Amino acid sequence: MLDICRTKNIGTLPLLAAQKNSIVGNSNADPPLHNPGMYQLDVTLKRGNNLAARDRGGTSDPYVKFKIGGKEVFRSKTKHKNLNPVWEEKVSLLIENLKEPLYVKVFDYDFGLQDDFMGSAFLELTTLELQNSKDVALNLKDPQHPEHLLGTIYLSVFLSPKDNGYIDTPLSMLKSSESNMTIKKNWKRSSKFQTQSLRITDLHRKSHLWRGVVSITLIEGQDLKAMDTNGLSDPYVKFRLGHQKYKSKTLPKTLNPQWREQFNMHLFEEQGGIIDITVWDKDAGKRDDFIGRCQVDLSALSKEQTHKLKLNLEEGEGCLVLLVTLTASAAITVSDLSVNCSEDQKERKEILRRYSLMRSFSNFNDVGFLQVKVIRAEGLMAADVTGKSDPFCVVELNNDRLMTHTVYKNLNPEWKKVFTFNVNDIHSVLEVTVYDEDRDRSADFLGKVAIPLLSIQNGEQKAYVLKNKQLTGPTKGVIYLEIDVIFNAVKASLATLIPKEQKYVEEEPRLSKQLLLRNFIRMKRCVMVLINAAYYINSCFDWDSPQRSLAAFLIFLLVVWNFEMYMIPLALLLLLAWNYFLIISGKDNRTQDMVMEDMLEDEEEEDDKDDKDCEKKGFMNKLYAIQEVCVSVQGVLDEVASIGERIKNTFNWTVPFLTWLAIIALCLLTAVLYFIPLRYIVLLWGINKFTKKIRSPYTIDNNELLDFLSRVPSDVQLVQYRELKPDPSHSPSKRKKNNLG
Repeated sequence: MLDICRTKNIGTLPLLAAQKNSIVGNSNADPPLHNPGMYQLDVTLKRGNNLAARDRGGTSDPYVKFKIGGKEVFRSKTKHKNLNPVWEEKVSLLIENLKEPLYVKVFDYDFGLQDDFMGSAFLELTTLELQNSKDVALNLKDPQHPEHLLGTIYLSVFLSPKDNGYIDTPLSMLKSSESNMTIKKNWKRSSKFQTQSLRITDLHRKSHLWRGVVSITLIEGQDLKAMDTNGLSDPYVKFRLGHQKYKSKTLPKTLNPQWREQFNMHLFEEQGGIIDITVWDKDAGKRDDFIGRCQVDLSALSKEQTHKLKLNLEEGEGCLVLLVTLTASAAITVSDLSVNCSEDQKERKEILRRYSLMRSFSNFNDVGFLQVKVIRAEGLMAADVTGKSDPFCVVELNNDRLMTHTVYKNLNPEWKKVFTFNVNDIHSVLEVTVYDEDRDRSADFLGKVAIPLLSIQNGEQKAYVLKNKQLTGPTKGVIYLEIDVIFNAVKASLATLIPKEQKYVEEEPRLSKQLLLRNFIRMKRCVMVLINAAYYINSCFDWDSPQRSLAAFLIFLLVVWNFEMYMIPLALLLLLAWNYFLIISGKDNRTQDMVMEDMLEDEEEEDDKDDKDCEKKGFMNKLYAIQEVCVSVQGVLDEVASIGERIKNTFNWTVPFLTWLAIIALCLLTAVLYFIPLRYIVLLWGINKFTKKIRSPYTIDNNELLDFLSRVPSDVQLVQYRELKPDPSHSPSKRKKNNLG
């Protein structure tokens, strides 16, 4: 920083000397014009009015930031629990270019957490008059929702030219020693402002010179120390890396909390690589109790790899389970695309040999190898008010999470980074998400793609259209990836038969009308397949088509008479072969496109909010649709619950007559199964079903077991049928005595 300041001063002094010589040497010359690139802006932050509430109590803890040219130049004090704060804070700023507006941003302070964004506004400096004080009212808005007003900030501004102390100095003052002292004083004051500006610039540059991004997933705690009288605790965790802090949510009454929280920290050049972790017990109304501490030494962790750590707590009991990934910055990229081709081929041959069939029975957990080349993106969404974005890319495979560096102010970024993963399950899905970096709040989502590993075509650079968060429809932008996956087929097959790896951090499900309706339609499709199959089989019993019924009857007789257990998997094989024949013949009966159309229709319904009439009509349609779904689900749940309760009440002797009837039927069935082979029983049942319509064409088909259960009352019916005891005071004899009295 000192070098930068020294360079600036050396370049400025000759200019000042030239100006001074020109003024002294020619007293009749016109006064020189002030330097148009140097102004002093005096700003008084007065107050705020009707600011946005961001806390649960309906209040906020607001503070204000000023930015010029992307650099933070001022931060106000925090006013706690106040939506109409009064600051009355003054600041003097050195302005080099009036075309750069003053960017005002307001935040809600949250201790240990990410501060909440409360709105922003611009003050165009070109609209200000020199040497004229002006009161300004700035309406705060969210760039993502510009139609919403988030309150007002009131400022008082005064803009004046700042010409290093010489231009505004009278000529007569230059001829006296007193004037020289004044010049020196003005020069020092101007130099001070320059130094402050340079310090801000230098700090802003330093903020981008980080060595890497530390991605932390707080999974759980195990056997923590009990701090409350009930033998439990209300634990939360604090993380600290340099000046960066993070506080987890508090989980009440547990010694084995499951947090499942993910967050990122930057590792700067001047910081050490130690993460301090402390665990606390939340104590309402008192000081929180200390449970224990631990540390993570980042220098001991390999980069570009996710590490699962189990850390024992010092000065306490129990342990924490974390996932920690250290991703390198752009300056120290571990792997880029400029790899020697010969070395690349040699490494690929070694990997192919590692996962060859000859090594199928060594290290079963090492199924395969995945290499992802994140090359570039094009046409991304503009997330900043400047019409640009600061995109970076996150690559995830199960719980492994790696990140690229950020390309600032660019909608067509080039990352050219290569990531490698160990594959434990070939059925995993690679997720690539593009975000816009925002240091003042959480990153903005720009787009995402999900790629199953089995669908990857090795060595092919492919353009993937980015999708929305739900992965149901396209969003703006394309990302170019080149992916290679190499795996051992035997290990992959064996890994298919073991439980999937649990993903620790997933988005919490939220109630959605469209999602509920879509899931109901999906369930209905599955049930309709079974119902249609049942109708088809039942039509064979009804002899609607004599040829089909006769063929079904003959097949039934042959299969039952010659039935063996191997015929069950054989029938499934025949079904798979039949569907494969339909696919290769062009008669694909899969419903993926139908489901996709439904999902896109749901997205269109959600996005159609501009026209009020359409919105009201759409809302009523959704209301009727959700009502229909709820009624249908309600009826299905009632039927299922009633059948279960009726079976229970049969065995509970709720209706003795029906229970005795069930006992007699079970005794007869036991005797029949004991003396008669099952094959004969099934044949007799089938012959009866096939010939019933021939023998009695107008017979109504029925299911005897369901007919029996329909006579057994459910729990709801038992409550409805239960007799209530009358009040003794209302009995006839009591009433008669009262009348005689």
